[in-house]
Amino acid sequence: MARLTAQFVRMPGIGAKTAERLAYHILRISPQEAMELARAIEEVKRTVKECSVCCLLSESDPCHICSDERRDRSTICVLEDSRDAAAIEQSGSYHGLYHVLCGRLAPLEGIEPEDLTVEKLRDRLAAKTVQEVILATNPDMEGDATALFVQESLRGLPVRITRLARGVPTGSHLEYADRTVLADALDGRREVSSE
Repeated sequence: MARLTAQFVRMPGIGAKTAERLAYHILRISPQEAMELARAIEEVKRTVKECSVCCLLSESDPCHICSDERRDRSTICVLEDSRDAAAIEQSGSYHGLYHVLCGRLAPLEGIEPEDLTVEKLRDRLAAKTVQEVILATNPDMEGDATALFVQESLRGLPVRITRLARGVPTGSHLEYADRTVLADALDGRREVSSE
């Protein structure tokens, strides 16, 4: 039990109490369910890899997005993590390619610039078919530092670099927005047509 609990604690977002509950849950389920879980973990570790082009987690190489000829090949959206691509895909509003950095700058966690896939991104841009790189890192201190690092790394390349807009979310109230959100909204404001 202690070994199983210790393995769960190593997972992100799982504390000691949750790990203990998960370990007891495994003990209570049937042997078939436990083995099904073990097989699912084994299969995902065996079949899911990083795409050799964009570093998106995928069962195929190149991934289904890089292989899709209908995608706009003039735009690359740069993400911290493969999960971010799923969120953008669900929006249905982006039809370009992706590039996953496989992390974000976080020196306190031991993630340095050389741990990111920025060189691979530069290699992709060398083909000169990409016109725009969209920096879609998370809107927090590490995400902003990572976006700035990527921007600096791409300096001098003939490509337009943009950043996702930030601001007040639809359906919220200004009185509840924090000052950073309001500052971003004011900085990213757009002209409204008077017609």
